Amino acid sequence: MKSSGGGGGSGIVPAVCSAILPGVGQLINGQTDKAIGVFAVWGIAGLSILGAIPLVGSVAALVGGATWLYGVGDAYVTGKRRR
Repeated sequence: MKSSGGGGGSGIVPAVCSAILPGVGQLINGQTDKAIGVFAVWGIAGLSILGAIPLVGSVAALVGGATWLYGVGDAYVTGKRRR
């Protein structure tokens, strides 16, 4: 199921999915390699926050947040283009 072909809102579903779990929106859009990359970076950053020294944890939090934001935005824009 690539796209509903419906109308102007076709980027919303991938964006919401990516907001819940980074990388899923890219997977919905058919970008498997990008989905794995976004999920891996977000996951490693998340694990670093849990067990790292405070400075590394702060940097990991920024990387994780930026990756999450990128994943949501990219899923939306790509979904919009694929109508």
